[in-house]
Amino acid sequence: MSTRHPLLGLLCLAAGLFLTSPAAAQTTGRNMTKEATFWEQLKVISPDSVETFKAATTAMDSDKYDDAVTLYQTVYKKAPHFDVVMRRLGMCLALQGKTAEGLALLKDAVATNRNTDNLSALAQYLAYPGDNKQSTPQQKAEAFALMKEAMAMPHLDSDDDYYQLILGQLALDNGDLPTFRKATERLSVIQPNSPATHYFKAVLAANEEDWFTAEREIKTAEGLGLPHEVAQEFLDAGIHTRVTAYRLLIYAVALVLAWIVGLAALFLVGKLMSRRTLRSIEDADPNVATTSAELSLRKLYRRLISVAGFYYYLSIPFVIFLVIAVAGGITYAAFMAGQIPIKLILILDIGALVTSYKMIRSLFIKIEREDPGRALTQEEAPALWDLTRRVAETIGTRAVDEIRITPGTDLAVYERGSRREKANDQAHRILLVGLGVVNGFEINAFRAVLAHEYGHFSHRDTAGGEVALRVNQDMIKFARAMVLSRQNVWWNVAFHFLRIYLFIFRRLSHGATRLQEVLADRIAALKYGAAAFEEGLKHVIMKSVEFETAANSEIKASAQARRALQNIYDLPLIHTADVAQAAEEILNRETSEDDTHPCPNDRFRLTRRVNSQTEPPLSGMVWDLFKDKLALTTEMTALIQTRLQNY
Repeated sequence: MSTRHPLLGLLCLAAGLFLTSPAAAQTTGRNMTKEATFWEQLKVISPDSVETFKAATTAMDSDKYDDAVTLYQTVYKKAPHFDVVMRRLGMCLALQGKTAEGLALLKDAVATNRNTDNLSALAQYLAYPGDNKQSTPQQKAEAFALMKEAMAMPHLDSDDDYYQLILGQLALDNGDLPTFRKATERLSVIQPNSPATHYFKAVLAANEEDWFTAEREIKTAEGLGLPHEVAQEFLDAGIHTRVTAYRLLIYAVALVLAWIVGLAALFLVGKLMSRRTLRSIEDADPNVATTSAELSLRKLYRRLISVAGFYYYLSIPFVIFLVIAVAGGITYAAFMAGQIPIKLILILDIGALVTSYKMIRSLFIKIEREDPGRALTQEEAPALWDLTRRVAETIGTRAVDEIRITPGTDLAVYERGSRREKANDQAHRILLVGLGVVNGFEINAFRAVLAHEYGHFSHRDTAGGEVALRVNQDMIKFARAMVLSRQNVWWNVAFHFLRIYLFIFRRLSHGATRLQEVLADRIAALKYGAAAFEEGLKHVIMKSVEFETAANSEIKASAQARRALQNIYDLPLIHTADVAQAAEEILNRETSEDDTHPCPNDRFRLTRRVNSQTEPPLSGMVWDLFKDKLALTTEMTALIQTRLQNY
C-alpha cells in the first residue's frame, strides 16, 4: 500500500511544469548509434525517406513541432507500419496540442511493437499530453502501469536516465514512494548533475521532511537549468516556510544555549573571583590600606557586576521567548495529541502573557527612594558633627554633608546625587545613625566604626553600585509582581530564571561587598586601632540584638495594655539566654558566599594583624555628643508609635 505525503500534490504540479517536454526528458541528447539503427530499418522500408526522417528529428529536437509533424507525416505515408515514425509523429502532434491524434498514433506504435521506447512514450504523453498539461488520475495510473511494464523489458543503459525520469515522475504522481525513491537513486548515479535529478532529490527530501536538504537540492536544480518558476513553486508549496521556521528555531535554540552558557560563565567567574578575593585578603600586607592586587580585584568586580547587570536586561527577551515557547509547545502538543485540557491550556497561555507583561512592566515602574529618619542639625549635635569632620580629615576624604538619625540600629553611609556627581566626588554624603545603637557606645569605639564607614567613601564604594542597585530593584519588582499575580509556580520558566539569577547576582555583588568591608575595616584599624574597631563592631552587633528584643517586648506590652509606648531608648536591657545566644551566633557564624559582610570573627582576625595605629584614643560616650538626648529619643519613640498605628 503506497503512502502519500501532504505536500506531494503541490510538488507533482510543479514537477509537471518542468517534465512534460521531450527536451526535458532527453537529458543526455539522442543516442546516435541507436538512431543509425532506425535509419537502417527505415532504409529497408522506404530508402528515400531516411533524409526526411533525419530532418524531422532535427526539427523535433529544436522544438519546431509544426515542421516536424509535416516531415514525419511525409515519412509516415511511405512507411505506415514503422513504429518509430508512429511514435515520434504522435509525440509531436501531442506537443502541438492535438492530443487525441497523438495518443492514437502512440497506441498504434505500441500495438505494432510493444517495446520500452513505445511504452514509455505512450506513458509519458498519456500522463502529460503537452506543455503545462496533465491528465486525470486514472490516466496517470494507466501510464504508470505502462511505464512499469516498459522498465521490466530489456533496454539500453544509455536511455535509462530518460526512462527513470518518466518512471519517477509517474511514481510521484501516483504516490508510489518506494518506486520514486529507487528512480531518484538511479538518476543520482547515472545523471548526478542533471537538474531533474536534483529536483527529484528535493521532492524526496521534502517527503521525508528534510526541509533543509529539499531547499538546497531545489536551488541546485535551478542553478543547473531548472526554470525559476518551477523552483519557486516548489519552495512556495511549503518548503520555504518550513525551512525558515526551522532555521529560526535553530537560531533561537543556539542563542538560548549561548545565553545559558553565559549564565554558567557568570556563576563560574563569580566563584573564581570569590576564591581569588579570599586568597588576596589572606595574603595582603595588613599594614597597607589597599594593595595593588586588591585594587585590581575591585576594578574587576566593578566590571563584572556591570556585565552581570547588563546580562539581566539582555536575558529578558530570552526569558519571555522561553515562557511563550513552553506555553505554546504544550498547547501545540495537546492539539496534536487530540486531547485538549482547556483549563490547563488557558492557565498556561494566560500565565505566559501575564508573566511577559509583568517582566517588561517591572522595568518601567519607578520606585521613589526616601531617606530614612530625619536630618540632624549641627545645633542638635555640634560635637558629633565635629567628630565626623575630624575622622574624615584623618582618613583623608571629604566629610559627610548630612547626618540623619533613625529609630533603629543603623550605622552606615551612602551618597545621593547623579551618576556624574558621584563620579566627580560631588555627591551629597550622608551618615545614618540609629539611636538604638547609641546607648552605652563609647566615643573611641564609635570613632573606629565611623572610620570604617569613611573608608567606603575613601575607596569610592558609595560612588558606584548603581548597576547592582538598579538590577536588584528590578528583580525585586518582578518577583513581587510574580507573587501578586500568582505566577510563582514550578512550571513558570521566568520564576526559575529569577531564582537562578538572584542567586548568581547575589554571589557576584556580595563577593564585591565583602572585599569592600575588609578594606574599610583595615583603614579603621590602621587609624584607630584594631581593639577600638573590634569593640565598636561588637557593640553594634550586641545592640542590634538587645534593642530589637527590648523594643519588640515593649511594643507587644503596649499593644496588650492599649497604651502608648514608653521611651524605647530608656528601657532596661533584657539579659536572657535567647539574647545572649542570638548575639553569640552572629559573632561566631562562618562566612558564606551569600554574605554581604564577612563574619565578625573573620573581620576581627584580619584587623588584629594590623600592628600600627596613628591616632590616640578618646574617652567619653556617644550620647555626650548630642545636646538633648531626651528630645531625640522621645521623637524617635513617637515615630515608631506612628508607624505602628499606620501599619
